Amino acid sequence: MTLDTKKLKAALEEEQAKLEKELQTVGRINPRNPKDWEPVQGEIDALPSDSNEVADTIEEYEENTAILKELEIRFNEVKEALKKIEVGTYGTCEVCGAKIEDDRLTANPAAKTCKVHMK
Repeated sequence: MTLDTKKLKAALEEEQAKLEKELQTVGRINPRNPKDWEPVQGEIDALPSDSNEVADTIEEYEENTAILKELEIRFNEVKEALKKIEVGTYGTCEVCGAKIEDDRLTANPAAKTCKVHMK
């Protein structure tokens, strides 16, 4: 059975758009490195009247940082898979060079390795 790369590409593009939207809710593109995202920091008044407000802002920043890290990892995996489709290397295990199993790519279109070498 041959897997339909066009369908997988469409699924990857859809996931990329969703991830980018999610990333924008917790971060922004780093102006110093446009390939990187940085968490959005909440507003802190110069002289906050309530220490709970400061704590909430710091907690929100820490949560955004953790969420951003996970989203960015997946976003980059999806981008890399789309690039591989364009250059014709999609579906090849990065470890052994074998073809990645169709069911693995169906489950995770951004998979980098075959089942033998998956983490």
